[in-house]
Amino acid sequence: MYFGLTDEQLMMQDTVRSVLESECPPLAILEQLKTSVEMAGPWSTLSEMGVPGLLAPEKLGGGGFELLDAALVAEVSGEGALPGPLLGHQLAMLAIIGGGSDEQKERWVPSLASGERVGTIAWAELGDRWDPNSWTVRIENDRLYGQKVHVPAPAPSGLVVVGTAPGGLAVIDDASTGVELSDFDGIDRTRPLVEMQFDGAVAEVLPGGPDAAHRLRDAGCVLLAADAFGCASRIMRETIDYLSEREQFGTRLTQFQGIKHELANMAVELEPTRALWWYAAHALDHVPDEGPRVPAIAKATIGDRAMRIARACVDLHGAIGYAWETPVHLWYKRIMFDRAFLGGSGYHRDRAAELAAW
Repeated sequence: MYFGLTDEQLMMQDTVRSVLESECPPLAILEQLKTSVEMAGPWSTLSEMGVPGLLAPEKLGGGGFELLDAALVAEVSGEGALPGPLLGHQLAMLAIIGGGSDEQKERWVPSLASGERVGTIAWAELGDRWDPNSWTVRIENDRLYGQKVHVPAPAPSGLVVVGTAPGGLAVIDDASTGVELSDFDGIDRTRPLVEMQFDGAVAEVLPGGPDAAHRLRDAGCVLLAADAFGCASRIMRETIDYLSEREQFGTRLTQFQGIKHELANMAVELEPTRALWWYAAHALDHVPDEGPRVPAIAKATIGDRAMRIARACVDLHGAIGYAWETPVHLWYKRIMFDRAFLGGSGYHRDRAAELAAW
């Protein structure tokens, strides 16, 4: 049995990686962030490649791929600090595929798969309420009332999947009426957030109900874990390159024993977690009994380890690690986002323990 990626999966990662390096390298992202808070990234190029529709069925214009394939793209997007709506879009797509009726899928999925329309999800509520069972946004006569926070910024003509009480999902096809948007000063400026106030916004319920909402949360954990893994891998490489150029007392910093040990410890801490998010993605599609638990473990474990690695890498850069002259803070802040979005590490460890009946 071969425990590795296929040639097609490796080629897909290499192709996406080359697009990010050519169209939005980290230094270019850094320059753009100095003057703008809106960053679309190479969305049109990724759409031509079929990335927005990886998870959509082939009959609806998508690639018909599995969650692991989407997670592999998420790893590369973390490596490149990809700006834009990919995370929210993938989750909105999964919500409709997993919770929508046949008619709803036929109506919305093709335009989402092509990238013509951009989707997002409105999940969290005030009080750090990420769990679907705690949602309070209500739907009455096909209209939404309540508030959502930490929402990946929706596109002007985009589609929004909203979590509703008690653990359901509803879709806003037109957010121009009944929705008030407020900017939110998030930590990761490559993925801006907003707050949404619903006052009678027209919405359509997805019949999948709580089962679809919980599976969507689990899939989101996998994508965030993969993104954080990619971020940690890249910030380590950037740090090694920096230390290989810097000298102290006529010696390259990478030759100092203490620094060697620090870098080795990072690699030993991170690399084994690759299999963790790979298996979490596989389990959601193929091992139903472990599906909900393993993604929770992956997100909590990788989020914490990636955060420790990012902090150490910033420290190893010295004072410049805290300045805009180097892009290392892009990955640091992105990891902070990945660790917090859809719930922090403690929340997911508690979930994993409960699911294991500990």
